[in-house]
Amino acid sequence: MVRTQKLTMRFGNRILFEDINIKLDQHKRYGLIGANGAGKTTFLKLLSGEITEYEGDVIIGSGLKVGVLGQNQFAFEDFTILDAVLYGNKRLYDAVKEKEELYMTGDFEDEKVNERLGELEMISVEEDPTYEYETQIAKILANVGIPAEEHHNLMSSLKTSDKFKVLLAQVLFPKPDVLFLDEPTNNLDIESIGWLENELQRHEGTMVVISHDRHFLNAVVTNILDVDYQKIREFTGTYDDWYIASTVMAKQLENDTAKKLKEKDDLEAFVRRFSANASKAKQATSRQKQLDKLNIEDIKPSSRRDPSIVFKAKRQMGDEALTLENISHSYGDLEVLKEFTLRVEPGEKIALIGGNGVGKTTLCKIIMEELKPTSGNVIWGATVENSYFPQDTADKISGNGTLYDWLRGFQPKSEISEIRNCLGRMLFNGEQQEKSVEKISGGEKHRMMLSKMMLEGGNFLVLDEPSNHLDLEAIVALGEALYNFDGDVICVSHDRELLDAFATRIVELHADGSYIDFKGTYEEFVAAKANGTL
Repeated sequence: MVRTQKLTMRFGNRILFEDINIKLDQHKRYGLIGANGAGKTTFLKLLSGEITEYEGDVIIGSGLKVGVLGQNQFAFEDFTILDAVLYGNKRLYDAVKEKEELYMTGDFEDEKVNERLGELEMISVEEDPTYEYETQIAKILANVGIPAEEHHNLMSSLKTSDKFKVLLAQVLFPKPDVLFLDEPTNNLDIESIGWLENELQRHEGTMVVISHDRHFLNAVVTNILDVDYQKIREFTGTYDDWYIASTVMAKQLENDTAKKLKEKDDLEAFVRRFSANASKAKQATSRQKQLDKLNIEDIKPSSRRDPSIVFKAKRQMGDEALTLENISHSYGDLEVLKEFTLRVEPGEKIALIGGNGVGKTTLCKIIMEELKPTSGNVIWGATVENSYFPQDTADKISGNGTLYDWLRGFQPKSEISEIRNCLGRMLFNGEQQEKSVEKISGGEKHRMMLSKMMLEGGNFLVLDEPSNHLDLEAIVALGEALYNFDGDVICVSHDRELLDAFATRIVELHADGSYIDFKGTYEEFVAAKANGTL
């Protein structure tokens, strides 16, 4: 359905990829992966026609309907929300709007007007045979969290994160044959992501998706396209299948290319470590069986380096960690937290989840005493030394000093080697450590904040959406680091693989101020909700 022939893309003297000959088939859903800056988004824009200056050819089967997830959230400010979604089927949108105009202003005694109305009606029937486009759009909008009472409001009335949800609804509405999606889970809560997974699993055409959500990729894709070594290599299987095969191949080459794979026990130990959850031994065994079937001969080890995240508390915690007593908080007439009470014991690792706007970030700020609650008390244990990853990390890291200077400003008494080591663990080499803070990307700022937390050595970590802007390798490393950490953790995230990697307790906040406090893993929490025991 989609082919490239000798596709080459250069930026000046830099070659992103060269001589790409690849065929993307119907009924296959491709996950496009690669390090930040490798060219994933550029390749998607080449396929979709957004970028037209390149060498080689991109060929899409004739007559196929192509859907591209828009990235300009402000492109439809003067449209109603419903019309912005309808615009995803431009032919139907134009016909509907012209019909509306003719019915309002047309001269029905004019034969040409009536002929045109007949033509427009034919177009409408062809594009919407059941005359249910409004119902279909309303259903999609409801599933991405836009309530029915807002559907006739202007797009300009929405906050930016909700505008992106409308763009997602726009690309899904016409059910295109070929679908190109760049980070479709951005700004979606866990329930909306689950709905999107179900929708995409039913897609019968060709799909290429970029995502940093490992669970989403594993649930949706059938194949992996890996952008590396200036090539794009295809692999059959999920992201986890590719990661395991690539890592085993790398280990094999490290030792001796002529040797066999390591013994079964060693390999299963690696798979368990990758899963970052000792309770998943059964799942690890299942993945071992999958691995036995994989053909890894054509897998070239990735050139990407995984960050090495290690949180090590400098002080041991005593018998008391954190108590939240009857925390309530309001923004004017809007109450986001209502008599929230939680006692955190030493060693607990809590995933704080819930839909957008239910108060997760507010609670983190109250816990870290950046925000005073309307009522209630925050009581820290006497031996607790906390460390915080705020959601607005990109805004918090500023200035014109070097990365090294910024980090040293928080711990001036630390050894130079310790500071440089924390930066190095997050893949900032010696030269990069001298870069100016003001010139680094959002993803690099997030890695900087993790470097800061490692340097601080707190025994209680509070993290608010730490996986935003991180690539897949960094998110996997973060999950392992939180799992291996000896202290306490409270972490807000919509990344289910990350939550499943470390959490021993789940706290779910609800819009009405109620909450669920569940002792167990995220996997057990999902099972309990599905069984109706919560």
